[in-house]
Amino acid sequence: MSIFEERESDIRAYSRLYPVVFEKARNAVISDESGKDYIDFFAGAGVLNFGHNNPAMKKAVIAHLEADGVTHSLDMETTVKRTFMERFTERVLEPRGMPHKMQFMGPTGTNAVEAAIKLARRVTGRHEIAAFQHGFHGMTLGALACTANSVFRNASGVPLQYVRHYPFGCEPVCLGCKRGCGMESLERLRAQYTDSSSGVPLPAAFIVEPIQAEGGVNVASKEWLQGLQKLAREIGALVILDDIQAGMGRTGSFFSFDGMDLDPDIVCLAKGLGGLGTPIAMNLVKPEHDKHWAPGEHTGTFRGQSLSFVAGTEVLEYFKDATMMDAVKEKSARIFEALAPLEKHPEVQVRGKGMIVGLDLGTGERVKQVALQCFAAGVLICPCGTGGRVLKLIPPLTIPDDQLEAGLKIITRAAEEAIKAA
Repeated sequence: MSIFEERESDIRAYSRLYPVVFEKARNAVISDESGKDYIDFFAGAGVLNFGHNNPAMKKAVIAHLEADGVTHSLDMETTVKRTFMERFTERVLEPRGMPHKMQFMGPTGTNAVEAAIKLARRVTGRHEIAAFQHGFHGMTLGALACTANSVFRNASGVPLQYVRHYPFGCEPVCLGCKRGCGMESLERLRAQYTDSSSGVPLPAAFIVEPIQAEGGVNVASKEWLQGLQKLAREIGALVILDDIQAGMGRTGSFFSFDGMDLDPDIVCLAKGLGGLGTPIAMNLVKPEHDKHWAPGEHTGTFRGQSLSFVAGTEVLEYFKDATMMDAVKEKSARIFEALAPLEKHPEVQVRGKGMIVGLDLGTGERVKQVALQCFAAGVLICPCGTGGRVLKLIPPLTIPDDQLEAGLKIITRAAEEAIKAA
């Protein structure tokens, strides 16, 4: 029995899917202690958008440590935090005309969501949050209340209150298709909210992932997101966009909602924001809403993660021009082209945007079989969606072309075999 089996909690999950001990990693390849290499199509659930041990980020972090740079600062001002904020303003906010303030909180995405919904309630004086079916927003109680997955919700041990879930985009499987079939659900919502006898309270905010990652890689249409924002404005609710997994260049632009003419009140970011894998979470908040916070009213011990500021500043170098995002779009086209032949099977659907792609195989059993076969062949890939019926492809954006092609061949071959065996 290993130390992991003997001493680590039974709650561990990914280690059961990948039963080896990993030792080294570089860019899109991670190696176990026996020396076997695996092409990483998981990338830390979207944390490692720019690869394992990115050389520029690693060099910057090592230099910071060797210079005895500040590593922990709560929310005090530091040189590396200033540099990060200046670079983020220059590369992300100013080009989009976003006046938003940056709020740093605890180190993970769920902390960002907690702060966002807390602030929305403060701004509006309302209690309820409107969330969406298949959405995932985190594991702490407020964020968990917004999460739809019953497995996660049932572990809470207490009622999860003040959140209602509504249909996301199109129903049931063609989520994010371009026919605009989700607009009817928005009209039903509008009718409820404007009917004083509906018994449905007005929400403080709508919280939505423009791309539901854990929920099955469901992509909301521009039309639906614009309609949701319009409804929010009509009833005095805030719009919170959770771009924690699908942001940071994953879709071929910094935000997954770029180009959709949206004006969110709050944007939640984490995961790939810190670049190297060290934790960081940040909310972008409109200044008029940010004024509702009192100093120290929402804190977090690790909200001043200097190593993440250092590496995150290097991340923003990828957004100084279109080179990286153009490469993402090219690789995205290769992924969809490779998976397209699988859609000849009626139970299979491919959906996504950029380099976050869902391969819906219809059943969780089939997906598990494919994931295990990929692992044996040297590819890491994970299931998502209802019942684990979707394989989520989220390799590092920096994956070399030959490794991308090799990984896609393994995945498509395994999927074909699983479908034929059914």
